[in-house]
Amino acid sequence: MTKYDEKFKLAVVQQYLRGGAGYRTIAQEHRVAYGMVRRWVESFRAHGVGGLKKKFSHYSAEFKLSVLRHMWENELSYGQTAAQFNIRNPGILAAWGRSYENGGLDALQPGQRGKPSKMATATEKTEDSPNDDTRTREELLAEVNHLRMEVAYLKKLRALSSTAEGDSRQKAQVVQELRQQYPIAGLLKLAKLPRSTFYYQQKVLQGGDKHAQVKEQIKTIFNRHQGRYGYRRVTAAVRQLGLLVNHKKVQRLMGTLGLKSLVRPKKYRSFRGEVGRAASNELNRQFQADAANQKWVTDVTEFNVAGRKLYLSPVLDLYNGEIVAFETAERPKFELVSSMLKQALAKLGPNDKPMLHSDQGWQYRMPAYQRQLHQRELVQSMSRKGNCLDNAAMESFFAVLKTEFFYLNKFNSVEELRAGLKRYIHYYNHDRIKLKLKGLSPVQFRTQPLAA
Repeated sequence: MTKYDEKFKLAVVQQYLRGGAGYRTIAQEHRVAYGMVRRWVESFRAHGVGGLKKKFSHYSAEFKLSVLRHMWENELSYGQTAAQFNIRNPGILAAWGRSYENGGLDALQPGQRGKPSKMATATEKTEDSPNDDTRTREELLAEVNHLRMEVAYLKKLRALSSTAEGDSRQKAQVVQELRQQYPIAGLLKLAKLPRSTFYYQQKVLQGGDKHAQVKEQIKTIFNRHQGRYGYRRVTAAVRQLGLLVNHKKVQRLMGTLGLKSLVRPKKYRSFRGEVGRAASNELNRQFQADAANQKWVTDVTEFNVAGRKLYLSPVLDLYNGEIVAFETAERPKFELVSSMLKQALAKLGPNDKPMLHSDQGWQYRMPAYQRQLHQRELVQSMSRKGNCLDNAAMESFFAVLKTEFFYLNKFNSVEELRAGLKRYIHYYNHDRIKLKLKGLSPVQFRTQPLAA
């Protein structure tokens, strides 16, 4: 992992705080991970410059438990908790939580540090190894030069590659940069790179960009149509110009050029890896309900207005398609979902215990979210990973919302959009009729008098 000093971190944080660029833009500019920039900013806000300093801590079991309890009681995310306690790696909080659930306080006890068995072996071997006092000056200099070469090689390779090994192209690039300082035979041996492979990569690098013509045509077509074309239509247009090119190559080159269709913006994805625990698919696409507050579904969708984003988190009752509760926020934090859930639970009667279905987004896997459901004895259900059809009812509502409201109107600010969403959801619940509800709106259908 590349090490960043305090001065570099502070410069990145100050650039973000000055405004004008988001986390991803700044991360791409400085070639660092997007999540790392966000952690630096949150740590700086919580602890000032001290939050950016290198910290090597050995946490006690009591400290770990106090952090977990604070996170659970205040319904914080891993990132927010890590920023408050100046913990460098938010992911370690998930490991602490799993350890505590499986083994209690004893499982949080710190393990023995270091590797004493290997150290003992190394100590035994030093007795048989040659003493530096008996070695010649040339031998010592050769060893020092080799170590310097190894450090320089690894440092440059880590700057180019996110993996420890690196591919042949990256290895060849590092060897080429260092061959003026160190013997090429030693560098190739250190890189485990055959000499023939090294010269092949050099030939490729010196050959120029063989896709220059295609790239130029792609940019011309994309700009002519003002970003309305995706890679498939760009491919067709390029082929009409007489250039035989595969659609996968066009997609890859458009990614390299930073060109993406503006017609269908990238959908918000809430999955962030194996955070917390996933529930089984109890709903199993049974989207019919016999009464209100039997089956609920929820999800989060994203809107983009004037360069700013707004996130909507609603709960929909499958009985009549009514939006039971909703919340909006400019960032997809846990409070967005938590506030929505509290509003929805407040509308339940003492005997109402609906099943609540969602995807496997990180918010729904949080212990604080699952604890709220458990306290009200609600059954949690989750879609299978990567299968949007398991939550088709919620996806259908988002499609109607954006088709009938968002795409038909122009919004100058996020505040305008937030107010418009509130009006539209009231209209959707009270006035918009549905044929499958016998020509009634969701609220009219729910409140209609029962047949004698």
